[in-house]
Amino acid sequence: MTTIRGETRAEGLRVAIVVSRYHETVTRRLLDGALAGVREKGGDPESVTVVEVPGAFEIPPAARALARAKRHDAIVCLGAVVRGETPHFDYVCAETSRGIAEIAREGEVGVGFGLLTTETLDQAAERAGGRVGNKGWEAAVAAFEMASLLRKLR
Repeated sequence: MTTIRGETRAEGLRVAIVVSRYHETVTRRLLDGALAGVREKGGDPESVTVVEVPGAFEIPPAARALARAKRHDAIVCLGAVVRGETPHFDYVCAETSRGIAEIAREGEVGVGFGLLTTETLDQAAERAGGRVGNKGWEAAVAAFEMASLLRKLR
């Protein structure tokens, strides 16, 4: 049996982070977590490209443009969608998730999924450096591992 596994190192990777400005108090903490992941895994945070978009729905087109430009090995997608009183939450979550998944399925670049979909802002804060950890950090490390794995599979 042969097992192929990616490395969770950021050293030598060209990393882009697409981050939503909506719910910025949460998404800034996700970004901080992702940059900490870059640093902790041997990358240089100064070499990271950060792309800010207005909201979660705008993450996929920016991430797709980055993937198609072929200048990055890993793209980390960060956002927060908090349920409101209308079905808007369901549409934004579903379409943003689908868009990010399509980019990941193309297999050109490692993609990290850091889209929080929570009932409350407090729940989002708990996942952005609170009691539950930092999903920005987790998404970054997953993107590094997938970038490494995809290189090995090629």
